[in-house]
Amino acid sequence: MDRADKETRKQASRKKNKKRSLTLSAFTIILILTIVLAIVTRFLPAAKFAGEELVDGSGVVGATLSQTLLAPILGFADAIDICLFVLILGAFLKVVTKTKALETGIEVLIKKLKGRELILIPILMFIFSIGGTTYGMLEETVGFYALLSVAMVAAGMDTLVASSVVLLGAGSGVLGSTINPFAVGAAIDALPEGIAINQAHIIGIGLALWLTTYVISTIFVMAYAKKVIKKKGSTFLSLQEQKDMEATYAPKDDNSKEAPKLTGMQKLTLWLFFLTFVIMIIGFIPWGSFGITLFEKGKIFSTLTGLPLGEWYFQESTLWFLIMTIVLGVVNGMSEHEFVDTFVDGADDMVGVILVIAIARGASVLMTQTHLDNYIIFNAAKALQTVSKTVFAPLNYLLHVGLSVLVPSSSGLASLSTPIMGPLAHELGFSVEATIMEMVAANGLVNLFTPTCGAIMGGLELAKVQYTTWLKWVAKVIVTIAIVNIVILTIAMVIL
Repeated sequence: MDRADKETRKQASRKKNKKRSLTLSAFTIILILTIVLAIVTRFLPAAKFAGEELVDGSGVVGATLSQTLLAPILGFADAIDICLFVLILGAFLKVVTKTKALETGIEVLIKKLKGRELILIPILMFIFSIGGTTYGMLEETVGFYALLSVAMVAAGMDTLVASSVVLLGAGSGVLGSTINPFAVGAAIDALPEGIAINQAHIIGIGLALWLTTYVISTIFVMAYAKKVIKKKGSTFLSLQEQKDMEATYAPKDDNSKEAPKLTGMQKLTLWLFFLTFVIMIIGFIPWGSFGITLFEKGKIFSTLTGLPLGEWYFQESTLWFLIMTIVLGVVNGMSEHEFVDTFVDGADDMVGVILVIAIARGASVLMTQTHLDNYIIFNAAKALQTVSKTVFAPLNYLLHVGLSVLVPSSSGLASLSTPIMGPLAHELGFSVEATIMEMVAANGLVNLFTPTCGAIMGGLELAKVQYTTWLKWVAKVIVTIAIVNIVILTIAMVIL
């Protein structure tokens, strides 16, 4: 029996090792996708040009070997703003970690919750979703993956829960954008003159999509988190991922029996830490488009970054984090050498994340260079000219699901799609508002799992969660959300 038992264990071990060897890294997955896109362009009709202007939908320009090889490098150049942001963010987090303020603060919080840690999930997901529906909070969430990984692991959960809270939380809001200028705003601006839009209809559809997606996501995350807390072995993470999680985020063993307690300096550090993120979020929200002039030029933040709160993008937020990193170092009495060493170590930790983001952006760059995106959208629009409302809505949604894998940017997709699909819906007598939200919802759905989204790949890399693991876990959530989305959008198309 012992020999048979040993043989059984060996076979199981071989299967596990084989399965692990088949798991591809984020880098490999994105590079394979880029190569596949390049190959596809060689088999499609050649694009026609009228002078220097592309004849829409006529075909593509086949990707050359040099374009394919250069795509990740050009992706780096295209994503340099978010790459610099992540680099400085790493330094900021390392300086905070050095003070042990965050670690101690989380220990105090978990102790106070006393078995009620799960309440953090719906609260945090709803907060993230507000950011998503109002200003498209997605790439700005990268830093929260590491922050919540520390908290969730300390609370007896895993980094997959942390990733889900951030990605599904913010993603549910982006999917159900109501006033998001980078999705809804960009789509409305891209419409030709003469097509009237009822903003109330867009907000109504957005609310329905946002809240249903939030509820579905929260239910799935809560159910999984309960399993992990109850039994560690129920985690979806592989053994290697669990080891990486433990090495990076597990609370350090503390032999002292004293209850964790924050010092005055650590409390100040935490206040400055949270203030930094709050100001960043306020800075990204386009207050001017809502008629709010509270943050006009001439205030302190305009002096520091050159732009008032509400007009920030990654350059301004990068500078803000750099300033606050220095402030935290000074406040905590770090020497010049100690601060510089910590700063460099933190930036170094983010190199892998930055490379993933850059390579992911390369796939989108190749799409634009070959005009593959233009070819797909124009020919799909022709195919939808003869269908009914109840068929148009789901097919248009599915079309944009496919397009969003190739063009993950909501504003980029809106600029590409809306000038074609908006007039088509208007000409057929269909709801233009529902048509816009089909694009927005599809793009939001895809940005919960697409490997061409740098924020997802970078965030998962930070949380020590393999992309393939995330894809397997989130599949049921995605399918459920997609079905509900299609039902809501079809109803909206019929009644509006």
